[in-house]
Amino acid sequence: QVRLVESGGGSVQAGGSLRLSCTASGYTTYMAWFRQAPGKEREGVAAIVTNSPWYGDLTKGRFTITQDSRKNSVYLQMNRLEPEDTAMYYCAAQKVDGHILDPQSYKSWGQGTQVTVSS
Repeated sequence: QVRLVESGGGSVQAGGSLRLSCTASGYTTYMAWFRQAPGKEREGVAAIVTNSPWYGDLTKGRFTITQDSRKNSVYLQMNRLEPEDTAMYYCAAQKVDGHILDPQSYKSWGQGTQVTVSS
């Protein structure tokens, strides 16, 4: 397994922006972002493989995922944030079988970074 370290979470007002970063300790092709709000299931936000992005419906065109393979890193630019985006955001890597935005498809997980959006 690779170790994943996230950063970039914080508190913003609705309409604001945040950029999350995740760096893996080794090479990995698939990298993804998931989020989990209290009392809710973990859901897929975005994923990327060989610079091809996938997005969950929840992003509504507001988020952009990018990848820097030289740095084993993935980034999530989040714009026009809404209070409903408040959650712990997790980076994931090392995809196994399954859908690219299914959390059960990933073996390695970061500790998470909190995003809080106030109205």
